[in-house]
Amino acid sequence: QVQLVESGGGLVQPGGSLRLSCAASGSIFSINAMGWHRQAPGKTRELVASLTVGGSTNYVGSVKGRFTISRDNANNTWNLQMNSLKAEDTAVYYCHLRALPSGSYLWKDYWGQGTQVTVSS
Repeated sequence: QVQLVESGGGLVQPGGSLRLSCAASGSIFSINAMGWHRQAPGKTRELVASLTVGGSTNYVGSVKGRFTISRDNANNTWNLQMNSLKAEDTAVYYCHLRALPSGSYLWKDYWGQGTQVTVSS
């Protein structure tokens, strides 16, 4: 059973910074990609940033230059450094992992429980 645990959300003023972390546990044979999605009230969930095992990154246009996704290979954790935060970044942030669990031949998608990020003065 693969589980994702997120940390690092909270309340921050506009222009401030937050760092989200996601830790994966369980029997993982291989990882394809990890990322962060967010969902604001009344909106659909959107991809914020992704990182493939090969090191390729992808960001939604609204966060380019402000957010950075990175991975700690040794611990199966990944982070989202968010700088210059804006009110429109307010949302519940979910970490995502696409992985092959041990003993399986099917790639699966796993999600964290979500962490609230509120940008407000």
